[in-house]
Amino acid sequence: MCNHDKKSHQRHGSAIEHGQAHEQDHRQWSRRMFIRNLGIAGSVSLMLGRMPVTAIASSPLAMALSNSDNGRILVLVRLKGGNDGLNTIIPVFDYGTYQANRPGIGVPLADITNLNGEFGIPNWMGDVLPLWQAGKMKVVNSVGYPDQNLSHFRSSDIWASASDADVVQDSGWLGRFLEGQFPDFLSNPPAVPPAIQIGGSGNLIFTNTDEVSMGVAVDDPNTLYEIAQNGELYDTTNLPECYYGEQVGYLRTVANNTFRYAEAISQAYNASTNAVGYDNGFAQQLALVARLIKGGLGTRLYMVTLDGFDTHAGQNNIHPNLLNTLAKGMKAFYDDLAAGGFDKDVLSMTFSEFGRRIEQNASGGTDHGAAAPLMLFGEGLNGNGFAGDNPDLHNLDPNGNLQFGTDFRQVYATLLEYWLCVDAGTVDGVLGQAFPRMPELGLDCAPTPVFEPPAMQIKHWATYEGGQVGIHYVLPQGMPVQVQIYNMLGQPVSTLFKGYQPAGQHRHIFHTDRTRVAAGYYVYSIQAGRQAFSQKLRVAG
Repeated sequence: MCNHDKKSHQRHGSAIEHGQAHEQDHRQWSRRMFIRNLGIAGSVSLMLGRMPVTAIASSPLAMALSNSDNGRILVLVRLKGGNDGLNTIIPVFDYGTYQANRPGIGVPLADITNLNGEFGIPNWMGDVLPLWQAGKMKVVNSVGYPDQNLSHFRSSDIWASASDADVVQDSGWLGRFLEGQFPDFLSNPPAVPPAIQIGGSGNLIFTNTDEVSMGVAVDDPNTLYEIAQNGELYDTTNLPECYYGEQVGYLRTVANNTFRYAEAISQAYNASTNAVGYDNGFAQQLALVARLIKGGLGTRLYMVTLDGFDTHAGQNNIHPNLLNTLAKGMKAFYDDLAAGGFDKDVLSMTFSEFGRRIEQNASGGTDHGAAAPLMLFGEGLNGNGFAGDNPDLHNLDPNGNLQFGTDFRQVYATLLEYWLCVDAGTVDGVLGQAFPRMPELGLDCAPTPVFEPPAMQIKHWATYEGGQVGIHYVLPQGMPVQVQIYNMLGQPVSTLFKGYQPAGQHRHIFHTDRTRVAAGYYVYSIQAGRQAFSQKLRVAG
């Protein structure tokens, strides 16, 4: 079994202490990325392979697609490692201070292209300049959160979960949103994947409150299709309770999950082509997203990852190439989408777990910082420009980091409400509190929402007492109800109730001690009227 804690690495004053903490954080980060995959994917199969699946025409997502011309898509671009925002969006308005703090790594004036009188980009990012000039790029400056945590792992979790810095939350902001859209995801997954993540596994952004990822990881859709045609469905229940068992469970679950969506992904991929060339690995992720969008897959949320931004040493040898890779990929992506008329419906946003310090270190790099800019791309921005407070290079926090002016959750709230057109109450519920929206981003909500919430929501939960599991739920009105237990292969284990029930709270008992079920994870499904709700449960050995 694998034991791990959630201690963030501490801020250290000396270079030696900082380096030791950095290495410790990376070891912890690498280990926990793998464990997270085991814990989230391995704990429960996301798509129950043999369970009857309702046609897409009855899913909330399909209802939105059929009732509206609103095909809006959000693509998240993760800059993994902590991007140096000051060398990305350069503060030419205070270039003297910038250069004084970065005599060896500051971008020379001759290598800067001005976006306006205050900010510029390095020339190696020149591929995004046409997007800026066409009014399809905006920058939000000084983005961060209170009490910045300088650990890669912890700060990545904070950005993914949208939690406060002192709150550990194991679900992602988009996972919680999708959970409300697909309350029966476990027992009746939609025919279209709600979200797709390409590369960069381990991030919990699409993980719901049941620690199940609402997204599917994809690399090569044609390979997925071949696996779906020729593979087998693997058992994820009868596994040893040890580290090896978790590894096997993870691998089997990933294989099972590919079966569910392989054909739809492959069909969308093969129904389209890329109209432009993509010349690097990161760009190939965007090329795949473009083909799935153009092929009509119907997935509305994507995330791609560009890794390598932890530039503690030799930054001049690393960071310019990363920014060039990013810029070339974004230009190719939007050129490709424009060739088919899809670009107007696609908004992209970059994000990273933190920025870097204003002052270069002794190794020709930059250490973990705090606030940084993020970039948005797309026609829906209705013009170029800057939002948020300008970085103040003279008013640093006690650790020598830039102060944040815009909470990253303000950006999230704005994207949900004004791009995906989610009602304000749902947005606040997903984020846990109300954050000010940012009308300066220029986003306008479409006449009809991208996602339609289910017509009815019910409260439901499980309780545990010895060999009994209680399934509880509250009905808003009288209706036919069926309560069932499934194993992770989608096979029915027990029917707890089937019949009509009045409004109010109800409970049914799953006698695990009597039914002699094996220890492990199961799913309960509550069919209430025409809707279904599901959640995993664990039977102890």
